[in-house]
Amino acid sequence: MYADRVTERARRRLPIGVQTFRKIRETDSYYVDKTPWIGRMVSEGSHYFLARPRRFGKSLLVDTIKELFEGAGALFEGLAIHDAWDWSKKAPVVRFSFGGGSFSEPGQLQAGVEDRLAAIERAHSIARQAATPAGRFAAILRELHVRSGRRVVVLVDEYDKPILDALTGGRCLQDGEGNRTAYDNRDFLRGLYSVIKDADAHVRFSFLTGVSKFSKVSLFSGLNNLIDITLDPRYSSICGYADADLDDVFAPELPGLDRDRVRDWYNGYNWLGKETLYNPFGVLTLFRTRRFASHWFETGSPSFLVETLFRRRVASPNLERIVAGEDLLSAFDVDHVATEALLWQTGYLAIREERVDRLGESKYVLGYPNREVRAGLNRSLLRALAGDPPGAAGTADARVLDLLEARDADGLRRLFRAFFAGIPYEWFTRNDIARFEGYYASVFYSYFTALGVEVKVEESANRGRLDMAVRFDGQVFLLEFKVLEQAGEGSAMAQLKERGSADSYRGRGEPIVLVGVEFSGRTRNVERIDVEAA
Repeated sequence: MYADRVTERARRRLPIGVQTFRKIRETDSYYVDKTPWIGRMVSEGSHYFLARPRRFGKSLLVDTIKELFEGAGALFEGLAIHDAWDWSKKAPVVRFSFGGGSFSEPGQLQAGVEDRLAAIERAHSIARQAATPAGRFAAILRELHVRSGRRVVVLVDEYDKPILDALTGGRCLQDGEGNRTAYDNRDFLRGLYSVIKDADAHVRFSFLTGVSKFSKVSLFSGLNNLIDITLDPRYSSICGYADADLDDVFAPELPGLDRDRVRDWYNGYNWLGKETLYNPFGVLTLFRTRRFASHWFETGSPSFLVETLFRRRVASPNLERIVAGEDLLSAFDVDHVATEALLWQTGYLAIREERVDRLGESKYVLGYPNREVRAGLNRSLLRALAGDPPGAAGTADARVLDLLEARDADGLRRLFRAFFAGIPYEWFTRNDIARFEGYYASVFYSYFTALGVEVKVEESANRGRLDMAVRFDGQVFLLEFKVLEQAGEGSAMAQLKERGSADSYRGRGEPIVLVGVEFSGRTRNVERIDVEAA
């Protein structure tokens, strides 16, 4: 039945938000075969951990593993693993999913786990044999093994959500401060997960997955036999879609869409594999709406991330290129979350390049994965940089592109003066950031990036570095920023000319426009904008 469907080329159902393998297969929905990776895991080890950003197919992967071990062979017809799996050997499966509900208040996690354990006991007619959740969990694994004669499969989906809920539910991540509920949830989960190792004699296979990669010392000290495949190149494509998947599986959806534009907007994730990947939700929503937009980004609420970046004074242009070691990418705990870890693990930055230093240690160059994330995150950052005032401030106005094309310096100055004037005075009284070029450069960078146009920052030239280059509609605009009290009037345009900023762009055959922008730290606003053709 399913083998015949695999060969069809007609359009199928788009499984947007569907996390159930059986539903996808029985409704004739599109499915990218992930069973080769599952087969490898089962044949090579027993206990695994995987971190991936939200809405990347983790829950569907967990559900697929469940159906596989429970012996639902008909669902796997036509898939790679079907003929290599012994369908006569079914295994009992215990599954925890923390995706539903909230765990930001004290006691919610413990109550949720107690309810899940009670449901498992009722389903298998197992009498409660212990007082503590960890004791009940251990008894369930032991009893299921004894009754079935087969060791148990343990699946934990969104293992970290109870901690993340506590960290972000009541307030944002605070450097050096602990959230009591987050500590309690972490310690409770550490005790629960340690049962998996202690009950190893009763467990055939275990798989834990979530968004974050908490340090093993803090959360997995009792489960130190986990194989972490988060950055294993062999498993890089275990979640998400590759270019080949779009061209093959989703071929009926591509007519009418610019293939290069699809790639620019939604491709770009990588976990050290040979292929870059698409977030499934974003590209599936594109296929449904036929509209290029920040589909994945808009389903999340990155306020805690934005406020953390702002509190740590992370300049938005610097997010284009961050270098981090593997230790920093794993530096995630209740006490402190490294900026690099927060951005990478949540999917707002992706690995662009791996380097090995002289000591043989890997360093990773991080950057935005694609246009969707770049535009979406910078819209949020712009609101934070502008103090999130009411009205137009905090919102990028597309009129700026028309004014640039018209080389209307007065119009540009009026537009940005109105924007900066909308920032509350009280916001500046808390810091002296308005005295620095970097603040204004960050606002301009997020402003243009939020519009979805191509923006490059601090590009090297023979005689210095250019602050910003903006490219759209076959033209390139080179911007330089200066603070009047520090550099003097006319200094921005003068530097563009002195350094020959346009020289490195002349060979491209594009019209080049120089834009000098000057601010005043005293008035906290744009005082002068000069626009000239190069």
